[in-house]
Amino acid sequence: MCYSAKVRAEYREYVREYGAVLSLDAYVREYWEQMGDEWVKKLPKAVRAWFADPQTADEARIQAAIADWEARETTKTQQDLFAQAKRLADAERALQTKVTKKAQNDQRVATNKIGQFKTKLDDLRRTELKPRDSRIYPGSLAPVIVWEDGRRVVKLMRYQCRPAGKPAAYDRQYPGTYNARRDHLEGFWRGQFGHTHGVMLADAFYEHVLRHNMEGRELAPGEAEENVVLEFRPNTGQRMVVACMWSHWKGRGGEPDLLSFAAITDDPPPEVAAAGHDRCIIPIKPENIDAWLQPNPADLAASYAILDDRERPFYEHQLAAAA
Repeated sequence: MCYSAKVRAEYREYVREYGAVLSLDAYVREYWEQMGDEWVKKLPKAVRAWFADPQTADEARIQAAIADWEARETTKTQQDLFAQAKRLADAERALQTKVTKKAQNDQRVATNKIGQFKTKLDDLRRTELKPRDSRIYPGSLAPVIVWEDGRRVVKLMRYQCRPAGKPAAYDRQYPGTYNARRDHLEGFWRGQFGHTHGVMLADAFYEHVLRHNMEGRELAPGEAEENVVLEFRPNTGQRMVVACMWSHWKGRGGEPDLLSFAAITDDPPPEVAAAGHDRCIIPIKPENIDAWLQPNPADLAASYAILDDRERPFYEHQLAAAA
């Protein structure tokens, strides 16, 4: 399963190359107001940067909310860093007198957390974007192109689809719904397939694989399985127009509405299978975008044809850098 992807984060490309504009409708405003800080946390830093130079009143409100959250998060992280620095100093003083498991554990944990908090502070303060700022995970909000009012629009949706009409507990019951298997489209995903299609622009995708599978060998006697994360990227450098499905879930009992999506996956090409993984996202051809975004539920064969007439790049892989 494609558990993570590196989305195309430059907003101008959505507008210039794909003719899609950002939709900040009543749903978005209501969702963000009800979710508070939660929606900001779920936005990749590269997408938060879209609002750094607001052009509309809605964008200015979003930019102000982001800046407020970043300021409060910076203060909290500084306090956490100070607390761990004190914990480390206390542990090191204690170890000078007597070596205990507690002091050793405090020293280890505090050292690790200090590194984490320093990295977090750097991420909050810097304005220059890094590759990891575009990476999404299940639960992240990501830009998805859909068809609305006769044109392509970009909506920010959660990367884990909760189908309309299902209970909120569906997220826990089916935690893997950030991906949709092609062979389940008319079963599990029948409410979305042929009805609500979208595309996600991505430069790379990431998969968990077992190291011995990646290396094309059997486990050695006594060797434990080791999980690694691989980054897969088209060797042409082309961006991928990833076929997705989405849903508008209506809130109940005061819960906010939710827009969410899943990427469609299929059997992998040989090079992905050889690297140890059994699924792959489906990049459709740019000339098929409008037909994909406007499906006919009475002609599912046409949607399948678009998935079959996909881009077929060769995917190079490498061990993923730390996120």
